[in-house]
Amino acid sequence: MKRIFAVSILIGMLSTLQAEEIYQSPEKFLNNAFGNTPEAKRLILSGELAKEVKSILGHRYKKIRVPYWKAGCRTAWILEEIGKEHPITTGFVVNSQGLEKVKVLIFRESRGWEVKHEFFTKQFTNAKLTKDKKLDKHIDNISGATLSVRAVTDISKIALLLHGHVTEESC
Repeated sequence: MKRIFAVSILIGMLSTLQAEEIYQSPEKFLNNAFGNTPEAKRLILSGELAKEVKSILGHRYKKIRVPYWKAGCRTAWILEEIGKEHPITTGFVVNSQGLEKVKVLIFRESRGWEVKHEFFTKQFTNAKLTKDKKLDKHIDNISGATLSVRAVTDISKIALLLHGHVTEESC
């Protein structure tokens, strides 16, 4: 009986350990997006832009200087947002039609990893940001992954917002 109790406690402890899964490196994501990756630039989150980011996330973004890559009217962003307890690193390619590509690069939570699958990320294709800072497309939830879905959805809004700040109106 003691052995069964000890094994069940051990299994419970192991299931709550943080697992970091790297599905694609940021460098490979950028290479796939551009072929020849442009030099990284930095966007400073301050003033009105910082307020807009905070209104979408419900908190300040963890970085003040956000790196991005730009070629013509296309930008790429590697952003992070907390799912339940740990950051989810996601890559975004944005163009004049909206979100071109969304890819979960690194997942660190014990649950909610289903957001890495294409059946989920392809929902974002061509999504744009409305005037009230919402996506113009409905994103289906995944049972058991609600917080991960919310994190990827919120940070996709940030990618669209930031893209609008670094591209010309002609894009």
